[in-house]
Amino acid sequence: MRATDVAEDASGREGTVFGMLRPCRHGAAKYGVDPQLWQAHMCGLCLGLRDGHGQLARSATNTDAVVLALLTEAQAAAPAARRTAGPCPLRGMRTARVPVGTSAPVRLAATASLLLGSAKVADHIDDGDTRPRLHRPMRRIATGWSAGAHAGAAAIGLDIAPLVAAIEAQASAERRLAAGAGPAGAAALDELTHASRRCAAEFFAHTAVLADRPDNVAALRAAGDEFGRIAHLADALTDYHADAAADRFNPLTATGTTRAEAYALVRESHRSLRSSLGTAGLTGLPTLRWALLDPLTTALRRLGRTIAPPPTDSAGQNPAGIRLIDPQAPAGPQRPGVAESIQLICTQYCTGYACCAEHTRPCSGERKESWVGRGCNCDDCGSCCDCCSCCSDCGSCCGDGCCCDGCGCDC
Repeated sequence: MRATDVAEDASGREGTVFGMLRPCRHGAAKYGVDPQLWQAHMCGLCLGLRDGHGQLARSATNTDAVVLALLTEAQAAAPAARRTAGPCPLRGMRTARVPVGTSAPVRLAATASLLLGSAKVADHIDDGDTRPRLHRPMRRIATGWSAGAHAGAAAIGLDIAPLVAAIEAQASAERRLAAGAGPAGAAALDELTHASRRCAAEFFAHTAVLADRPDNVAALRAAGDEFGRIAHLADALTDYHADAAADRFNPLTATGTTRAEAYALVRESHRSLRSSLGTAGLTGLPTLRWALLDPLTTALRRLGRTIAPPPTDSAGQNPAGIRLIDPQAPAGPQRPGVAESIQLICTQYCTGYACCAEHTRPCSGERKESWVGRGCNCDDCGSCCDCCSCCSDCGSCCGDGCCCDGCGCDC
């Protein structure tokens, strides 16, 4: 687990893209925010990745990066320029107005997605999560995305060299801790979360730079630092048992941090994040509250439920609060690996197959009903299955069902 784990879904529900934050469209009205704003920026990011870096780059789409785009636009004097995107099966074959790929919000979001995506792919290779015969093509993908991140960062005046150095340094920090060397306890945990904090801090701060709001830079850098810590620890908590079962590195196990202690740190960072934004007067921004603060609160609430001891009939029957698992119970769906997820996205979503038939979700392994069966309106495309060229303006990330699938209101 490394800085790239901020790209993992710690919300408690699996989506078709990486990320922890997913605002609820049903909560947009109370802030006077257009509920289509999230999907517009999601589609804008997906198409920006495709246009600038190829179809495969769309699989790097990250919902937390979409929040960066929204935050940039919310601070700016005027919204980013829009264009009309063509029909997409994940929008019910409807068109949409999306930010242009060369706009500052999309470029920042694409840079973040590619940087974290490239490091994530390399991380999976180093951890042995992929077959050896896939290492060479996946290395090429990671290298290409890294180059794209550097080019995108240069175009918006962001220096990501220190961020890359921090991500690379984390691998050596993990090896030292695994070997029993280096600091211990809280100091070790701070070292392991440093890269996540640094990356998130700089990306948050640069939203203010791009929006020409220099007074907000310090507050957003501090908020981003806390967000990076939250994302890293939340992922460590979510993967705690899976890492132990697979004998993978987990920062909590390596530093001797209990799950309760880690969750306390998450809550502490959450309070600090809100305080930083409140000091700068940014908590009054409707888009920020809808896209960042509310989803983050919901994600932490879900996280707290996952680590709480299960209810028992009586303390005497289960004094340790251990959940008893029926060994005969059927196993749940297996989460696909990175290579398999990319294959599923390319073959099911970019081809329009998911629109017409039952399919497997790339991030969770769950079987899902077709978009048609779930109410997709394909009246405008004649035959929904005539979709072989429909991904000229579609992506695996911007479906009508995505919001409520990762809804922030527990509805």
